[in-house]
Amino acid sequence: MSEPDSLPNTVLPPPEPIRVAAAGSAASTHPDDQFPGEVEMTLVDHLEELRRRIFRSLLAVVIGAAGCLLLVKPLVRLLEVPAKGIHFLQLAPGEFLFVSLKVAGYSGLTLALPYVLYEALGFVLPGLTRREQRLVAPAVGGSAVLFLAGLAFAWWALVPAALNFLVSYGADVVEPLWSIERYLDFVLLLMVATALAFQLPVLQMLLAALGLVRAQAMLAAWRFVVVASALAGAVLTPSTDPVTMLLLSGAITALYLLGVGLARLVQRV
Repeated sequence: MSEPDSLPNTVLPPPEPIRVAAAGSAASTHPDDQFPGEVEMTLVDHLEELRRRIFRSLLAVVIGAAGCLLLVKPLVRLLEVPAKGIHFLQLAPGEFLFVSLKVAGYSGLTLALPYVLYEALGFVLPGLTRREQRLVAPAVGGSAVLFLAGLAFAWWALVPAALNFLVSYGADVVEPLWSIERYLDFVLLLMVATALAFQLPVLQMLLAALGLVRAQAMLAAWRFVVVASALAGAVLTPSTDPVTMLLLSGAITALYLLGVGLARLVQRV
């Protein structure tokens, strides 16, 4: 029997790979959905970069706090200004020392906050698209302005209103002699809580820009917001007096409505 003819020694080219379009791939080709600052890094490299940025941020806070500790007495006198006519006491040995460290820590954190935001943006920006990066500048700028506005609102409105109510309430019964530590805890906590509450419009703008919540849905929930702002005013005000609670809850409601307007503006862009 004759052997079959051998097949020709030829190599066929491999078939073309089958490409399956992923969901949303049509939108990913848009220039706004590209990642201009994307850098390939391993998980270990990401963690190492995060560690370095956290360390530099903490170092900036420590340096700011150390600088404020050298000027802590003028800072304490400044914080005592709203309490006109009140005598402060040191009720325990070393109380003013701990108060000084606390005031320096809050002040150092406030001064180092821009650098901390810079480090956070340096870590986050490479993973954002062009569309998301365009929101960073207004979000950071608005957050800084609202933080300062919250501090100013607490300093000029909330703290004097709370102190006037608390002093006048028992003026005919007790003589106001306050602990310096408890007074500064009250003032610093109220100022920081108000500054954080003033970040609400920025959060609403980001949620609307990312398509998570629509401005119409935010506006429709205004009744729940009024109740939530009243509860927030009761929780965030350490004095629990009605004047401060009403002022803070009214400010939160107004900020929420401002955030609805910003969310609607971002949706149209």
